[in-house]
Amino acid sequence: MKKFYRSTTNRHVTGVCGGIGEYFNIDPTLVRVVYTLLSIFSAGFPGVLGYILLTAIIPKRPVGRDDDVPQA
Repeated sequence: MKKFYRSTTNRHVTGVCGGIGEYFNIDPTLVRVVYTLLSIFSAGFPGVLGYILLTAIIPKRPVGRDDDVPQA
């Protein structure tokens, strides 16, 4: 069973978008673009608050735990 973690390798700020991309096996850049657009069109605050909440809720991937990451 796949587990949902913040990315430790594909991160720009805290790894939330990278973790979402890894979990759904999609490009994390696409996740970042969609997140940015949603944040801009929702006046920014809900997107920032959501990102902070996700950072606090989603655990960081444990060191050496790469079994869920798709191999290129």
